[in-house]
Amino acid sequence: MAHCIAADGEQLLDKEIKVLDKGFVRLVDYLGDDSRIVQSARVSYGEGTKSYREDKGLIDYLLRNDHTSPFEQVSFTFHIKMPIVVARQWIRHRTAKVNEISGRYSVMKSEFYVPAAEDIALQSEDNKQGRMHTPVSVEIAEEVQDIISAEQERVYETYTKLLDLGIAREIARINLPLSLYTEWYWTMDLHNLFHFLRLRMDAHAQKEIRVYANVIFEIVKKITPMAAEAFEKHLLTGASLSGSELEAVRIMSGGGECPLKGRAKEILFAKLGLKV
Repeated sequence: MAHCIAADGEQLLDKEIKVLDKGFVRLVDYLGDDSRIVQSARVSYGEGTKSYREDKGLIDYLLRNDHTSPFEQVSFTFHIKMPIVVARQWIRHRTAKVNEISGRYSVMKSEFYVPAAEDIALQSEDNKQGRMHTPVSVEIAEEVQDIISAEQERVYETYTKLLDLGIAREIARINLPLSLYTEWYWTMDLHNLFHFLRLRMDAHAQKEIRVYANVIFEIVKKITPMAAEAFEKHLLTGASLSGSELEAVRIMSGGGECPLKGRAKEILFAKLGLKV
C-alpha cells in the first residue's frame, strides 16, 4: 500500500483546536497510520494480509517490547501557537523538525498569555519547579492577572515605540516577555512523539504544556488508534522499575518490609499506586 489515509484524521486537517487563552494546535499533515506501522514491521506490500486483531496484537507486541523503528515510519506535522515560556520547554525535545516565526522578520502581535484564575497558585513547598495544586483566592488571582496584563501592555508599548523610531526589529523585540505568543511548524515521528507525550502528559509536567500534549494525543488517537491504545497501556500508565525497586517489590510480595527508605521508598510506592 503506497499511501495511508485515516478517515478520522482527514476530518481534523487544517482545523484549529483552541488551547489556553489564545493558543491553538492545528494538524497540517500526517504520513502513515496504524497500517504503516504493520507494513514496516512485516516489510511487506499490500493490504489485508492480516486481520484487524492480528494487526492490533502486533502493534501491542512491538511497543511492549521496545521494537520502536516501525513507529518511526509514521509522522505528524502540526502548526502550534503557544506562549514562549511553553515553547522553551517544548524545544527540549530535539528529535523534531521545527520552523518558528521570527521577530527579526515579522512584527510580533500583541498577544500574551495570562493564566486563568484557577491556574494561579503559590510555589510548591516540596517541588522546586512547580506550583501547589490548590489555587490562590479569587482576589489574589485577579490581582496577579492585573499585574501581569499591565506589564504586558507596557512592554508592548515600548516595543511599538522602538519600531516607530525605526529601530531594527531584532533590537526592538529583546524586551518582549516569555508570555508572548509564538508559532511554529513542528514535525515528529510517532516513536519520538510518544516519548514527548509520555513526559508532557504526566501529572508532574507544567499545566500549560500538558494541555497542549493532551490535545495532540487526541489527534494521534484519531490517526493511529491501535498504537495510541498500546501507548496508553504500556507507556503512559505504566512504570519502569530500577534494580533496587524490583528487588524491593520481590521482598514485599513475599510478605517482607520494603527495604527502601525515605524518598526512594516514596518514589516506588508512587509508581505502584500505594501510600507510604
